Order: sequence, then structure tokens, then C-alpha cells
Amino acid sequence: MNNLKQMDLKSFLSKNAITIILFVMVAFVAINEPNFLSIANIRSVSTNVAVRFIVALGISGCLIVKGTDLSAGRIIGLGAVVAASLLQRYDYADKFFPWAGDYNIFAILLLIVVITTLLGMINGIVIAYFSVPPFIATLGMQVIVYGINLIYSKGQPIGALKPEFSRVATGNLFGIPYLVIIATVIGLIVSFAYRKTRYGKYMYAIGGNENAAEVSGVNVKRSKIKIYALAGLFYGIAGFLLSAKSGGGSISYGTGYELEAIAAATIGGVSTTGGVGSVSGVLTGVLVFELMKTALQFMGIDTAMQSVIQGVIIIVAVAVDIRKYIAKK
Repeated sequence: MNNLKQMDLKSFLSKNAITIILFVMVAFVAINEPNFLSIANIRSVSTNVAVRFIVALGISGCLIVKGTDLSAGRIIGLGAVVAASLLQRYDYADKFFPWAGDYNIFAILLLIVVITTLLGMINGIVIAYFSVPPFIATLGMQVIVYGINLIYSKGQPIGALKPEFSRVATGNLFGIPYLVIIATVIGLIVSFAYRKTRYGKYMYAIGGNENAAEVSGVNVKRSKIKIYALAGLFYGIAGFLLSAKSGGGSISYGTGYELEAIAAATIGGVSTTGGVGSVSGVLTGVLVFELMKTALQFMGIDTAMQSVIQGVIIIVAVAVDIRKYIAKK
């Protein structure tokens, strides 16, 4: 019995080593820096987590079917720039588009998600029908979208957003930021889709064994296109919210979000080898990763060194995941 308990403890520590280390670091900072648990900091972390959680949800579907999506960050940036360019103050003298009217923010959100969903769908078609490895297909899309964004925005940062749009990020309901409410609703919908719908069952079946899923009647190609299209939709929403949160748009927005999302999802238990992952795990991973970044800032770690540490965590998280897969085989 004791041996069994020791094995369970060893297995638990092995599976959650990164999460435990990061939590210990966060706890250390919280004890030594009282402002770390201030209302203002908790609100800042929660709104950062909200946007990144939506991105990670999109990427988690790609990972579960043994894919990936390196175009996420650039698609988010495109969504942010389009939102900022069309939702500036109507009376602003130096508008990006002088002819632009006073557009409804929900109409612009719809336009953005249509664009980004189409980009995600193209990713899915290239991967499913042309058998291009996801890494290459989405890397190509990353470059394409960056070029489109550069042409569209002319490389200019865009600001002076209309107040109604900014309130999407700054407003709250009973003290809970709108961003957190939006992310929570999306998370609940995705959780239901993963656990209770044919979409989720097919996704896990493809990730577990693609050939077996196809023999069982799963339309693998169509399922992959749906998964990448849904990811694109989430990137569009994230770009829209990021623009409202940041007060503008720029081609640099979203840079690196895809790697952070992959790391957070992997830390949260989504396997890069496919077939495993949950929405609650993704949320845990994003929360831990964001707290870790905030803790590094409180510790006064140099920005360049923060990047180094984050890069190391990404590599270690994926390496641990691969090791678990090899051990299982």
C-alpha cells in the first residue's frame, strides 16, 4: 500500500512538476511583495489571462489533433489593427480612414471574425487536403498575414478609439471585468463542445489515432478544417479585445502569443502528441503562465532575462510532455 502511495505521489509530482515549481515561485513573490495580491494587480492579471485564455482555447484544439498553429499571433494582430482602424473616434481629425463612418462595434467584430475564421479555414484546408505539416502550413500563414497586415496598416500604429469600444475592456459588471465575463462564457461553451458534442468526440478520436478514427467513420479532413476555422474565430475575438484593452492597434500586437498559448496549454495538460486536453487544464496553464510573468516583473527581473526564462519554460514544458508520451508507449 505504501509503495502504491509513493508511486502515485511520484507520478503526480512528475506530471505536474512545472506547475508546482511555478506556483511555489508565485507564492514566494506573493509573500514578499504585498502589492502582488492587490486588487489592481489581480484585475490586471485577470484581464491578461482572459485574452490569452481565448487564444489558448483555439490552439488547444489544434494540439489535440496533433497539430499546431504558429499563425495565431499574426492573425490576432490583424484583428487588432482592423478593429482599431474602423473603430476610431468619429470626430478624430487624423483618422486612419477619413471616409470611415461611426460603425457599430458588433458589426466590426463580426467582420473581424469572418476574416480570421476564413484564415483559420485556409490553414485547415492546406493541412487536411494537401497534407502539409501543420508547422509549415501555419508558419507560411504567419508570414502571409504579417505581410497583409503591413500593407493594410502601412506599419502605422493606430489609436484614438471610440469610448464605447474602449469600454469593452475597461467596463465591468458587479466588479467583474467584461473581458473576464466574455472569456468565461467562451470557455464554458468550448468545454461543453469538447465533452458533449460530436465535434469534441471526433477531435479526441483524431488526436488519439487518426487512422482508427477514419476507419470508424470520422470525416477527418472536415473535422480538422472545423478545428482550425474555430481557432481562427477565437484569434479574431482575441485581437478585437486586445485592441480595446490596449487602446489601439499595431502590427506588433499578438507577437509571441502563439508560443505562450502552446506553452500554457501544455503546462495545463494538453498533449502536443495529441488526444489529451481539457478546457480547465488550459485555464490552469494560462493562469500559471501569466502569474509567472507577473511574478518575474515584481522580482525586478530584466525584460530580456524574462524572455529567456519564458523560452526555457516553453522548451521544458514540451520536453516533459514528449517524455510522458514516450513513457506511455
